[in-house]
Amino acid sequence: MNSSSIKIKDYKLYKAKAKLKKPIADATHTLHEISFLVLRLRLENGIVGESYLLSFQYSPEAIKGALKDLLPEVKKFHVNETGKLYKHLDHLSEYFGNQGINRWAQALINVAMWDAWGKYLNQPIHKILGTYRDKCAIYGSGGWISYSIDELIGEVTDYASRGFKAVKIKVGSPDWKTDVFRLQKVREAVGNDINIMMDANQGMDLPSAIQLAKSAENLGVYWFEEPLNHQNFDGYEMLKRSTGISLAMGEREYDTLPLLQLLQKKAIDIWQPDLLRIGGLEMWRESAALAQSYHIPVLPHYYKDYDVPLVCSIPNGVGVESFDWIDPLIDNPMSVKDGFAIPHQGAGWGFNFLDDCLTEIKW
Repeated sequence: MNSSSIKIKDYKLYKAKAKLKKPIADATHTLHEISFLVLRLRLENGIVGESYLLSFQYSPEAIKGALKDLLPEVKKFHVNETGKLYKHLDHLSEYFGNQGINRWAQALINVAMWDAWGKYLNQPIHKILGTYRDKCAIYGSGGWISYSIDELIGEVTDYASRGFKAVKIKVGSPDWKTDVFRLQKVREAVGNDINIMMDANQGMDLPSAIQLAKSAENLGVYWFEEPLNHQNFDGYEMLKRSTGISLAMGEREYDTLPLLQLLQKKAIDIWQPDLLRIGGLEMWRESAALAQSYHIPVLPHYYKDYDVPLVCSIPNGVGVESFDWIDPLIDNPMSVKDGFAIPHQGAGWGFNFLDDCLTEIKW
């Protein structure tokens, strides 16, 4: 290997948007835009590694500012030096905080480096890391609180018709009885052979979450995601003890400390790391290993085209979440059949954004 050939030469940052007919809302946020930042790193040998993060309409200048600060540092490193660069960027970011916006920027760089490294080795990520399984379960996500009942039923039945065996809908309405009604309608629409999960996006108080969890038991709700503020560890412990419902958390976390807190309180049943928020591939796998040591399964948040190969590379990976947002924007959309997704077989992550969907960001 010619080490000079895998040194990072330059980079470009782009924005992409998915179509959104009208705003959508969960219990805590209204989304007016489905947008992404796409990073391309070019090596001295011409290989380009790509990554993306989900940005919506939030803090667009903040994340671009963090990337403007950190990206020039990549030219000092070779593409296989993901750990070295991560530590270096962590040191540079420490004064204003390693978590939050800087962690997202670090992760975007990390994911692009792994893509370029996989392309250099001419191997897909799951084969580089070691494969535990060749496919993984996938569930259809959405069910926004802003949906009418017809829109809600239309989405979940579409997922079922495409072979998905599980769907997740949003809860956390001002009155928890509204959530029960919506869950009942979904159960009637998809039948008893489809798993249903619910996600409150931290939008409930403990009494309402307990009432909803107890009422959902008769509907066979599989698990309850983020009912409370993600730092309310005692609340999660009380909810678990009061209802017994399976609890899923993790997408808001920037490191493994909250996971450890929840594990020690026996207040988590499914770990949901977000690849971009937790800092990239190494940190994602570190958290999965901690979950494995407590026999907790991993079912990550949002990034299916990254998460399928990652879940296939760990012993406790059980499934991934699916939105369709980037499918029209990339050259190789994820294939789903009979409720399972197969990791991309191309080198690196195995997909790239289409050039005509990208608008370059100039600083």
